[in-house]
Amino acid sequence: MAIITTEKLIKRYPVGSGFFTALDSIDLSFEKGEFAGLIGPSGSGKTTLLNIIGALDSPSEGSVTVLGKSVENLSQKEAARLRNHHIGFIFQTYNLLPVYTVYENVEFPLLLLQMEKSERKRKVENALEWVGLTDKRDSRPSQLSGGQSQRVAVARAVVKRPELILADEPTANLDSENSFNILEMMVRLNHELKTTFLFATHDEKVMKYLRRKIRLVDGKVVQDEVIGKGEDGHACS
Repeated sequence: MAIITTEKLIKRYPVGSGFFTALDSIDLSFEKGEFAGLIGPSGSGKTTLLNIIGALDSPSEGSVTVLGKSVENLSQKEAARLRNHHIGFIFQTYNLLPVYTVYENVEFPLLLLQMEKSERKRKVENALEWVGLTDKRDSRPSQLSGGQSQRVAVARAVVKRPELILADEPTANLDSENSFNILEMMVRLNHELKTTFLFATHDEKVMKYLRRKIRLVDGKVVQDEVIGKGEDGHACS
């Protein structure tokens, strides 16, 4: 069963007296547990599509269904509820709260769910263990390396065990070694938790891990390629 479906999705933005079409008749569907990427050059529509799937934006025309919800029909409150309960986000700029500790940054999404303190503690500790940052729980973002900061961002995204994680250029600010570590961790989480990962990227390092590549050019899907995977969940060449 598809957890994401887009049908004849169009997104336009007003420019001067006319419009710019960022997405043009996008028809896609994604199944639970996919490790897929929207790839293509800057300006191809990757981030726009990711934002609409994440209920951060809405289509101009067409329909988008995410986890059984029609994004175009959601109120702001309903869209926030969908994001808070079911979707995790990872950004290239980390977006950590500088005055919060690592523990508090990871805990933050759970505060929005009105969860009991003991349950929050268990989930945060599990997430920090997944990303190997238990020893940094009391550090602040300014005390972390770029790779550690992105691992905190991953922990924050997975702490509520969302069905879907959307990652926008998550390795753009990382060197090769840190990119490798982050991607290996995401593959493991995808394999162990069956969480669906959808990337927007033009990073070759990320593309090597994807098990499905959707290439966008000028807001259109020009290629949709499924790649085989091994028993460990890695893409096969």
